[in-house]
Amino acid sequence: MGVISTTVLVLGGIGVLAAVVLFFVAKKFHVYENPKIAEIEELLPGANCGGCGMSGCHAFAKACAETDSLDGFVCTGAGKDIMDKISVIVGLEAKAGIRRVAIMKCNGGCEQRQIVNNYDGVTSCAMEGTLYQGETDCNYGCLGRGDCVSACIFGALTIDPHTGIAVVDHDKCTGCGKCVKTCPRGLFELVEANPEKPIVWVSCVNRDKGALAMKECNVSCIGCGKCKRTCTHDAVEVADFVAHINPEACVGCGECESACPRNSITHIGNLLPQLKEAES
Repeated sequence: MGVISTTVLVLGGIGVLAAVVLFFVAKKFHVYENPKIAEIEELLPGANCGGCGMSGCHAFAKACAETDSLDGFVCTGAGKDIMDKISVIVGLEAKAGIRRVAIMKCNGGCEQRQIVNNYDGVTSCAMEGTLYQGETDCNYGCLGRGDCVSACIFGALTIDPHTGIAVVDHDKCTGCGKCVKTCPRGLFELVEANPEKPIVWVSCVNRDKGALAMKECNVSCIGCGKCKRTCTHDAVEVADFVAHINPEACVGCGECESACPRNSITHIGNLLPQLKEAES
């Protein structure tokens, strides 16, 4: 028998032997996985955003398939329809989750914050925020480099070309919280999206004293407390020279927005325009 034929036979035998060994190893160490997991995971967006509180979509699907109750299980990127389908697969009732959206707590665009220098480093908010105060005198506002935009896998964030600050598309926002974790200046907050009332918030986190904050930005909160004194629902607190509206206590009446002398308070909803028309 020739050398080539012998080599072919030997290699073929080794291949067959290896296949047999691998077959028995796979059978011995096979881990059974509930087929419902794959069904559920196929319904999920596959974004692995972590908004559900778990490491990813597979972990969420596995937890749904193995749980005795779907209470507290909400996929922020899927919505109620998907959760209803998951409830059918696992045979459990899925309660409607609370929808949350991100709000952006900076309203100081290019016209409100004077540019005093130019940054020509790496296009990154994290890098600029670490090494550099930014192009304006405000050390708290949006840097506009788009780290949050890159982090948002649902396309709910953009940088406004006119203002230079991040804008949230609340129709696309799923409340996953990626922007909250990404922004080096803590400018995003997740709040409940209640269809029965507007979301009202202070779009500023400047903690400098009033006189300095006024110089840094034309729409900065100066902690004057007019919003707090106006609010009849105890929803406003002022600390470190900046106001914050408690979304749980706020009823969306808009009194604080009308009272703010700095135009630092904004909202999402339809009730505030009606209120201002009534007042006028």
